[in-house]
Amino acid sequence: MRILVAQINPTIADVAGNCARIIQAIQRGRQQGVDLVLLPELALSGYPPEDFLLLPHFMASVEEHLQKIAQAAEGIAAIVGLPRYNPNRLEKSLYNSAALIHDQKIVDFADKILLPTYDVFDERRYFEPGEQVKIWDFKGHKLGVTICEDLWQHSGFLQSTYYRRDPVLEMKGEKPTCVLNLSASPYSFGRFQTRFKVFSHVAHSLDCPVIICNQVGGNDSLIFDGYSFYLNPQGLQQYAKGFVEEDLWIDLNQKKEPLHPESHVLQDLYQALVLGIRDYFKKLGFKKACLGLSGGIDSAVVACLAVDALGPQNVLAVAMPSRYSSSESSRDAEKLANKLGILYREMPIEKPFESYLTLLQPAFEGKEPDITEENLQARIRGMLLMALSNKLGYIVLSTGNKSEMAMGYSTLYGDMCGGLSVLGDITKQQVYALAHYINRREEVIPHHTIQRPPSAELRPDQKDSDSLPDYAIVDQVLQAYVEEHEAPEQIAEKLHLDLKLVQDLIKRIHANEYKRRQAPPSLRVSEKAFSVGRRFPIVQRWI
Repeated sequence: MRILVAQINPTIADVAGNCARIIQAIQRGRQQGVDLVLLPELALSGYPPEDFLLLPHFMASVEEHLQKIAQAAEGIAAIVGLPRYNPNRLEKSLYNSAALIHDQKIVDFADKILLPTYDVFDERRYFEPGEQVKIWDFKGHKLGVTICEDLWQHSGFLQSTYYRRDPVLEMKGEKPTCVLNLSASPYSFGRFQTRFKVFSHVAHSLDCPVIICNQVGGNDSLIFDGYSFYLNPQGLQQYAKGFVEEDLWIDLNQKKEPLHPESHVLQDLYQALVLGIRDYFKKLGFKKACLGLSGGIDSAVVACLAVDALGPQNVLAVAMPSRYSSSESSRDAEKLANKLGILYREMPIEKPFESYLTLLQPAFEGKEPDITEENLQARIRGMLLMALSNKLGYIVLSTGNKSEMAMGYSTLYGDMCGGLSVLGDITKQQVYALAHYINRREEVIPHHTIQRPPSAELRPDQKDSDSLPDYAIVDQVLQAYVEEHEAPEQIAEKLHLDLKLVQDLIKRIHANEYKRRQAPPSLRVSEKAFSVGRRFPIVQRWI
């Protein structure tokens, strides 16, 4: 049997557009003489559709376009992910389903059994769990049709939840000859290797091939990397590229030597961020971005990502030096802009800064300069960027990183303003790693930008290290506490750090929750992003 795995990039709620993509995939499959076309999870609605699922007219559109897909499947089979109404409603009114289509008829549905409701997932809000594993007898094969999470319980890789059912064990007695999985599995750092281990475990347990069709594309904060693949108990047979729409053509009768996919974690991270920016703009109908280019490493990396995502002609870099900005920073910013071929504008903020100081002087009488004056500079810069956005149609890219967002090293209505936070889930150490990756063949980001100590340059001779430990320490604590949920005592012992230092850093993480609630959406690339999936109250008293 020949199968086309159509790794497509759907847009949430673009039911007509997603339908057209699905039909095009079916047509490609027919032209190449395949028996079956496999699509991703919720391909017709896009993933995650969230509260669009609660709109009756949205669901009516899904049903209408499913019929169009069925009519297009003349002489061929297709398995399409979509939401559908639950005809035997027990609790929720919908199923997360796969429509089994053959020769213009909807033969059956396979309903998702395990519904993730943790981290970025909230499927129990909308869906009822499926009742039984679907085995489809098709062309002499017994196809186990599953949806994403259905295969994860069996592997033991789930840490946030435990299900009472294991669909893999439930289908074992049916002896499937191949397991098909429709997925919308978001990218996170090193995720492909984890997926490969999970599905390899399934292939060994059932002693049959496993094929996963994973969505690709960016939807708000989530990025889907694709990397659809076909494996059998002997190993990986084929896999699609990551971060692009691609068809994977599979012949179950052909056996090959197992592949050993190389791991390019930094390359994947870079491509994930580029895809996240590109789809955020494209799917919203925007083309142009602007950002403050300070001469620092964060804005330099964001500028490079924006150029790869949108093209240099669509990126405006704005240098906004103050009385505290070094000449080296201004030089590095202009040098990078010229190297990237982007639009560059310098707008010194000394005059508006002086005007604000004069205006505020009576109210500040007798008060020494402090963080107020520092934040004032950041807010002037934010105001200028938003003015350019309004007048010229640019979307502002925020350049703060995860480490800064954790520690509160960001200014509300200043450097936090914008339509998208590109590095909001990237630690400072990862920012440096990305900078070196960008410079792997030639100097793009000036070496001086990478080598000089981090500084906001909001007061004379300022360095981040004046009030923070080294970012290598901050990032390790951040990883241990936010992603691994370790207690302060565990972290201090593991990292050989003073307990009071660890407690102080954790206290800062919680104290700055109110800032992060007001930040633009950020691209999620870790297991625990601040912007999506992680929920902590603003008002609390923990550490």
